[in-house]
Amino acid sequence: MRYCKKCVMPDTRPYMRFDEGGVCYPCKVAEELKKIDWKKRWKELEALADKYRGINGDYYDCIITASAGKDSYYQTHIFKEKLHMNPLIVSVNNFTWTKTGEHNWNNLLNEFGVDAHIMTLNPQVCKNLFRKALEKLGSPTWYFDRAIYAYPYQTAVKLNIPLVIYGEDTNFLYGGPHTEETPSAIKQITNDVAKPVPWDIWLDDKITMKDVNPAIFPTLEEIQKAKLDPRFLSYYMPWSGYKNMEFARTRGFKTLDDTGEWKREGYLEQYDQIDSVGYLTHTWFKFPKFGHQRVTEVGSLWIREGRITREKVVEKVIEEDWKLDKKMLKDFLNYINYKEEDFWKVVDKFANRDIVEKRDGVWRLKKNVEEALRTGGEVKL
Repeated sequence: MRYCKKCVMPDTRPYMRFDEGGVCYPCKVAEELKKIDWKKRWKELEALADKYRGINGDYYDCIITASAGKDSYYQTHIFKEKLHMNPLIVSVNNFTWTKTGEHNWNNLLNEFGVDAHIMTLNPQVCKNLFRKALEKLGSPTWYFDRAIYAYPYQTAVKLNIPLVIYGEDTNFLYGGPHTEETPSAIKQITNDVAKPVPWDIWLDDKITMKDVNPAIFPTLEEIQKAKLDPRFLSYYMPWSGYKNMEFARTRGFKTLDDTGEWKREGYLEQYDQIDSVGYLTHTWFKFPKFGHQRVTEVGSLWIREGRITREKVVEKVIEEDWKLDKKMLKDFLNYINYKEEDFWKVVDKFANRDIVEKRDGVWRLKKNVEEALRTGGEVKL
């Protein structure tokens, strides 16, 4: 196992690659993006908007996939106010909400004056599949994430709105199975967040295919017939979650720090993915499996943007990255009606003991792994 010499990303992250000098792929991408002619890319975006603006007369001419987070504000601003499109916001409803998230959602619609189509998933199905995904994959919200990616495609096909806008290309920017730079988001179906898992795993005498419809991608034939054209906004504009947050706050977006509602343990920031309480239990599962979660991910982004030193992030990773916020866990377990003692048994099953060890009853990075993290070096597992 080794850590990037520039940021704090380990090679245990799925699909992560390093060069011969010990620098991770996302750090190299961040440097390459500094050479992009962004004015030229903006003109390409304007041409794309010109192609689709008014394509359906007075009806919607594009779909924006949005959750009412910081990036949603930025995407809506660009397409509604800068490019003068008539977007339809398409979202999958959270299974629980923070008060801050509810404010941000309502404010998004009011601030920008947009219509929204919200899919609320069947809670019986969600709870059933969350429990299965927890026990079988160690990825509790797989079904929810799959619907987030699939449902906007479905809506676009059914409403005949070819242009679908996503925020950042997570594969290209942060590492994934598809690392070529492209404006097209057509391969979202195969990224690691919504990774294909055989449906047979999820079906039983209570759950059939008709019950999981929102998470089923349209067929290739349906996509081609509808001339579906999903795009990443990050291809056309420099992408920074931090800067998107700063912009969103000028339009009424609030962070958890702003509202004082909740200070999450295990986080560098209080502005990303703050609309749901229990959802990020799913993200925390990366720690026992791969030895990192949100402090590592956000800290690495901040290092690449020059917002913080590697040394400071290293200490924050050791101090915070292993923590699973108690409020977050309680909310998730209450939703799926699951005992905490059984949850930790599942965690123990998935924990990679080459990377993590139990100290004081909780999973932490092993001491030799912490040392490799500090030096940006390698450790034999």
